Amino acid sequence: MIKPWPKIRTRSNQSYRVFSVRTDIVRSPRTHQKHDFYIIESSDWVNIIPITSDRQVVMVRQYRHGSGEVTLEIPGGLVDSEDSPKKAAVRELLEETGYQAKRWLKIGVINPNPALFNNRCYTFLAKDIRKVADLKPDQTEDIEVVLIPLDDIPELIRNGTIDHAIVITAFTHYFLRNPEGLKNT
Repeated sequence: MIKPWPKIRTRSNQSYRVFSVRTDIVRSPRTHQKHDFYIIESSDWVNIIPITSDRQVVMVRQYRHGSGEVTLEIPGGLVDSEDSPKKAAVRELLEETGYQAKRWLKIGVINPNPALFNNRCYTFLAKDIRKVADLKPDQTEDIEVVLIPLDDIPELIRNGTIDHAIVITAFTHYFLRNPEGLKNT
């Protein structure tokens, strides 16, 4: 039977603005040998699938430094320590798109990468949305808001236009809950 590995000690390595790195020294229950594991500690994340009344998804194009590419994504971001995931989702939707929603539904929670990260990502569906403000990107973001027909999402995933794993997972949560959303695929 697989068991959790007992932690012998933890050492903080380095802290950055949006994450920190720690080393856990653990003992294998099978071999009893010690091993070092590096854990990326991060606040939880949120992402939002905002859908207009005419079945358009409010998405964002933005430059991503990790890949060096402009990506097509749904709005999202970090959950601040004083926020609930829903409060963070409301804030991120407004900041990144200028939209607000009257109805919110949490449709999924994932562990983004349990081998490296200690956090969760919450996916929310935002409905009854309307544009109420201009974008408020932070100084490290360049964002363009685009409306994409919901029916086009599966093909954009298939052809690689949408290739962000967490965004694809969010749409998987959506389509599993709403199989009628796949009517034209």
